[in-house]
Amino acid sequence: MLQRAASLVLTLLVFATPGMTQGKLGKARVISGPMLGAVEATRARFWMQASGEDLLEIECGRDEDFESSHRVAAKALRANDLLVTIVVDGLEPATEYWYRVLVDGKPAPYLRGPWRFRTAPQEPAPFRVAFGSCARFEEDADQPIWTAVERARPDLFFWLGDNFYGDTLDPEVLLRVALRQRDVRSLQPLLRTVPQLATWDDHDFGVNDYDRRHPAKEASLDVFRRYWANPAAGTADVPGVFFRYAYGGVDFFFIDCRYHRDPNDAPDGPQKTFLGEGQRRWLERELLASKASFKVLVSGSGWSAAKGMGGDSWASYMRERDAFFDFLIEREVRGVVLLSGDTHVGELNAIPRADKGGYDLYDLVSSPLAQDCSTSWLKRKPEHRVREVYFQGPNFGVIDFKPGSDPELRFELRDVRGKSVWKPFVLRASDLVPGKSTAADKTWPRRG
Repeated sequence: MLQRAASLVLTLLVFATPGMTQGKLGKARVISGPMLGAVEATRARFWMQASGEDLLEIECGRDEDFESSHRVAAKALRANDLLVTIVVDGLEPATEYWYRVLVDGKPAPYLRGPWRFRTAPQEPAPFRVAFGSCARFEEDADQPIWTAVERARPDLFFWLGDNFYGDTLDPEVLLRVALRQRDVRSLQPLLRTVPQLATWDDHDFGVNDYDRRHPAKEASLDVFRRYWANPAAGTADVPGVFFRYAYGGVDFFFIDCRYHRDPNDAPDGPQKTFLGEGQRRWLERELLASKASFKVLVSGSGWSAAKGMGGDSWASYMRERDAFFDFLIEREVRGVVLLSGDTHVGELNAIPRADKGGYDLYDLVSSPLAQDCSTSWLKRKPEHRVREVYFQGPNFGVIDFKPGSDPELRFELRDVRGKSVWKPFVLRASDLVPGKSTAADKTWPRRG
C-alpha cells in the first residue's frame, strides 16, 4: 500500500510536533475527489480520498441548503490508501439532488461544493452518453478535452480503457499514476456531477499488450475496484472488471478484455479465449435476460478485424469473436451495438453479418482523449468503414438515446473544441434485427 513508504515519516511527525495528537497531522480534508460514480434509480456512489483516517460523509438533499437531507458515512483507512466509496440509498428515481462532503462532521475544507446530480430514470427516457479512451498525462497534463466534454452535457461518461498509463507491474505505482490522472484540473467539474463508469485496457491493467499472464493481476484488479465506483466488478465466481448497467431503457455490458485473455500471438483456435469461459457465459446469460431495445457492449479492445492476427484487439481472437456473433444469430439477440477505444484515432466501422442470418454490427470508437493520434491505422483494414478515420487530434464520442416506437441512437465524434467531425450516424432498433443489412446505406461519404 502507498502508506508504507510514508509510515515512518508520519510517525516521526507525530512525536516531533508539540501539541499534535496522533492521527491529526494537520487539517483533515479530502485530497482527491469527490467523484460521482454509477447512479441507479434509488442509489448513487461517491468516491474520494482522505488526508488521514477521518470520518467522511456524503450528505444528500433536495435543496442546496440541506434543510431536509440524510448522510452516509465511511471511515478512511490507511490500509485502503485512505480511499473511500460511499453508497447512498433510498433516493427517488429521475430526481435531482444536491450533495456535499463532510469530514468529521463538518463541511470539507477547500472544496467548492455543493454539487448537483440526477438519479437514473426507471423507465425508458432520452439521455446522452459521452465516452473515450487513452488519456496519457505524460503527453497532455492540461487535457482541454474535458471542457468540451462538460459542455456537451452528458448524463453519463464511460472510460473505455487506458484511462491512465500506469505501464507497471507494481500496484503501488499503478495507483499513484491513477491518482495523478484523477486530479487533472480540467476534469474536476465532470467528475463531480456526471456519473463515471469504466472498464480497463492494457496500460491501466499492467503494461503494453498484457494478458492473463500478468503476475500481479489480482493486485491490479484490487486497484481498479478501489479506484472506480462501478456498480460491480466480476462475479462471486469469476474475477474481473465486467458488469451490467441499465439506464433509461438501455442495457450496457462492460466487459473485461484483459484478466482472462490469452496472448495475442497464440495460434487462433477453439481453445484461444479473449473473455475466458466464465465471463463469456456471464455475457451470454445477461444478453438473453435483457429486454432492452439497445444492448451496448463496451470493450477496451476494438471489435473489428482491422489489426489482423497478432494485433492487440479482437482481430487475434476471430474464432471466439465470430462464435459469439453466431450465438447472437442463433438465439435471435437483437439490438447489439459495440463500443471500443484503444486505436488512437476516431473510427466507425461495421461488421456485416446479414449474409449469415444476423445484422450488421457497428463498432463506435473514440480515441485518444489526451495524447497524439497514431498513423498505424493506415495499414489496417476493417471489414467496412462507415466513416472516414479521424486522426487530427483528441476526440470523444457522444451518443444520444431516444425511446419510442422505434428507439434511436445518434452517434457523433467530437474534437477537442466540442465540434462534430463527421456527419452524425443514426441507428434504429429496427436496423438491428436478423437478416437486416444497413452498412452500405449508412456509409458516408457514399462509395461508388
